[in-house]
Amino acid sequence: MKFPRDFSFARETVPVYAKTMWIAVVYLWAINVLTLLAFAWDKARARRRKGRVPERRLLWLAALGGSPCALLGRWIFRHKTRKRGFSIRLFVILGVQMSLIYAQLAGVFPDPL
Repeated sequence: MKFPRDFSFARETVPVYAKTMWIAVVYLWAINVLTLLAFAWDKARARRRKGRVPERRLLWLAALGGSPCALLGRWIFRHKTRKRGFSIRLFVILGVQMSLIYAQLAGVFPDPL
């Protein structure tokens, strides 16, 4: 019996973008969990009147992809809801991220592969 030279399971059948997509998914899960934990930690520290997580760090976590859990953390913990400047910056970050996602889906950016 003659075997084929290349077996289908031995070849790379998954496109490269599918592998990089999993990396992006894992990154987004990690940054969102980290953002939610940072909001929880900051709320717990605020209740005890101890050292806090700087707002700048919370906003950076949101800007790096954690904006969904930043909004969720504000809602769950009722944290940073009265700080108007923080809220405006957070919603600007969310708006920029949403417009970039829309532009990508609309085909504004060229396909990298």
